[in-house]
Amino acid sequence: MLITRENIFSALKNVEDPDLKKDLVTLNMIEDVVIDGNKVSFTVVLTTPACPMKEMLENACSNAVKHFVSKDAEISIKMTSRVTTPQQQFSSNIKNIIVVASGKGGVGKSTVAANLAIGLSLNGAKVGLIDADIYGPSVPIMFGLESARPKASEINGKTTIEPIEKYGIKLLSIGFFTDPNQPVPWRGPMISTAVKQLFNDADWGELDYLVVDLPPGTGDIHITVTQSFPIAGAVIVTTPQQVALADARKGIGMFMMNAINVPLLGIVENMSYFTPAELPENKYYIFGKNGGQELASSYNAPFLGEIPLVQSISEAGDAGKPVILEKDNPMAQAFLQLAQKVAQQVAIQNDKAKTASNS
Repeated sequence: MLITRENIFSALKNVEDPDLKKDLVTLNMIEDVVIDGNKVSFTVVLTTPACPMKEMLENACSNAVKHFVSKDAEISIKMTSRVTTPQQQFSSNIKNIIVVASGKGGVGKSTVAANLAIGLSLNGAKVGLIDADIYGPSVPIMFGLESARPKASEINGKTTIEPIEKYGIKLLSIGFFTDPNQPVPWRGPMISTAVKQLFNDADWGELDYLVVDLPPGTGDIHITVTQSFPIAGAVIVTTPQQVALADARKGIGMFMMNAINVPLLGIVENMSYFTPAELPENKYYIFGKNGGQELASSYNAPFLGEIPLVQSISEAGDAGKPVILEKDNPMAQAFLQLAQKVAQQVAIQNDKAKTASNS
């Protein structure tokens, strides 16, 4: 069979994106088709550089061309990405805002937020991280930046803050502007103003994802962030105990309120089980079992994964170098997979919103 653009596109109509449930041609994910005799090249534009099915889709495209067009085709596929956005954006430079929340403190929310942000960056995305936990900012410690102070400049009468860059991501925390040894006795209006400044007064540049580490609970900061800025989705962090799950339900309920209406990207269960360093194959479910999975199931939400209670995760955060940066640590792979799943869910939610607006 003569190889033409038409039959290449016809063949690729048989390759479906398993998340978006549409073929790649309909999704406009095929570009730059070039044919030279038996040589065929084209680009597949994924919805995120953190796509966990990149290799599977590449193989499916190659097989489709060989099966439906010519078994003798010499195929060259370039896999790239164009991160999708919600219907509304905070700015043209920031494509998606992801909030990380928990119903209560002490469940490892900031650990998840930090490793998620770095994981998205390691997968090829441009990422920022806002530590919006006014009363207990963790980013300065977790990134080894306790004494760091962002630079600020005044342009046309407006103060612009320059985020600090480390480990490939841009960072801002209220902890950069306060004495770490002193409490922050701020009331509602002051808190809202301070949090908004982290978004509005910073020179974030171009970002695919801006991860926001919210405080525990359901307070002023949650309402300020979700009502002031378009949120792509929320990641809920819990532990297996019933008390943590009960509080997590309250957090999920807040995001589902009509006045807020933030998509739920999924549930992360932290401290799922204890694995001693000397017995890496052993799992001890000291806080209960399957609580996060059951919570996700009850809301028909994705279960994004289990993060075990491992000493190295805590030690890495205390040392200012999140565990995901330790390539030989099994926990690094767990957080990389978490980042891929979150990016995947963002793309799904963005597509749902686009489909709903067009219908």
